[in-house]
Amino acid sequence: MDFGKLPDVSGVDFTLPPDNPLTDKILSSKSTDTPVEVYLGPPIWALKEWIGKIYPNNAKEKDFLHYYTRQFNTIELNVTHYQIPTPAMISRWKEEAIKGFKFCPKFPQAISHDRQLIGAEALTEEFCSGVLKLGDNLGRTFLQLSPTFEPKKLKNLENYLKALPAGFPVSVEFRHERWFADKRIWQDTCAMLEALGVGTVMSDVSGRRDVLHMTLTTNDLMLRFVGNELDPTDYTRTDEWCRRITEWIKKGLKNIYIFIHCGDNTFAPELTHYWIKNLNKLNNLRIREPKITPQVVQGSLF
Repeated sequence: MDFGKLPDVSGVDFTLPPDNPLTDKILSSKSTDTPVEVYLGPPIWALKEWIGKIYPNNAKEKDFLHYYTRQFNTIELNVTHYQIPTPAMISRWKEEAIKGFKFCPKFPQAISHDRQLIGAEALTEEFCSGVLKLGDNLGRTFLQLSPTFEPKKLKNLENYLKALPAGFPVSVEFRHERWFADKRIWQDTCAMLEALGVGTVMSDVSGRRDVLHMTLTTNDLMLRFVGNELDPTDYTRTDEWCRRITEWIKKGLKNIYIFIHCGDNTFAPELTHYWIKNLNKLNNLRIREPKITPQVVQGSLF
């Protein structure tokens, strides 16, 4: 993920901001006895560098998804940002995935960026009806707004969200700076999302700390964590996040989706594994840990 990336993170304050007061309200009001569900994974499955590490040495590209779903339990489905999935694609994804695996499709950019949510009824219907066919393998979808989508278009967003199928699982990612520059604007926006049962997406990225708003509008966390090629801060940031999420779980958080970006994602499996081990330990969870084969460094004797 290039959004908010910096070539040098040495001067970045990665401290997590305090929770938005709405977050505590949401967690306390929606607490139930149902167990927490936690899903973590890298943002892609088609990476040849993972052959021999998390995929078998003889893995073919056409089988990467099959192996991915047996290592991680969710995927940030970016392919749907560039095309609406065909019935054949949906069928193949379902066939490759194991029980309990969750796809989290991104809304097509033709809707979110090109049309800015206006006049996209037919495309939206096609997208929603398509991903709903994932059935039990559908997690949450996320609507990433264009960087040019400003708060003055809030009503357009509200009207669009109201027109989605009832109960459609969606969280919204905001990128324009003005959403966060004015507290009243953000407050009004989140009140609208809460009323509609629509979640938010948090992004923890070095160059845009404002998008780390720490605001939940539903009992669903959707976090995009952007590491920096296993820089030491990737681990300290993960530690702090796991402590914060543990606090939220104790308060009643029930559904967690975390997508681990890591530069070109070569080392995303390792960072995801670190996340899973921490959350398992702190919360007595049993999230399946990926099996990672250490890579032999060329020229090394060991």
